[in-house]
Amino acid sequence: MAPALLLLHMPFGFVAMLGTIAMLGIIMRNSVILLDQIEQDILAGHTRFEAIIGATVRRFRPITLTAAAAVLALIPLLRSNFFGPMAAALMGGITVATILTLVYLPALYALWFRIRRDEPAPKPVQVFAP
Repeated sequence: MAPALLLLHMPFGFVAMLGTIAMLGIIMRNSVILLDQIEQDILAGHTRFEAIIGATVRRFRPITLTAAAAVLALIPLLRSNFFGPMAAALMGGITVATILTLVYLPALYALWFRIRRDEPAPKPVQVFAP
């Protein structure tokens, strides 16, 4: 966010701070969706390594498209004196955070849980819905 604000010569004031808070919510939603998909794939019987790769590939398009829609929708606000800093902060933050969500988060998940490529697949778990 800071480089976007500096690049566009906009101050980091109260409205930009509100944009920062909104951006954190968007990032967390994308992260939770990706992690939930990984867990669902593991429960379906995929190896943890395959689950990470498969979930990231399947969620790439929805996460990227929602981020791109948000960034493009904020372009008209850049000309506003009041909402311009918020738009710039959101645009820069969402762009970088989307890349980190799709690249860094799966790698961090694999490192955190010490996932190896050659581990055996678990048994699929039957989940019965009421």
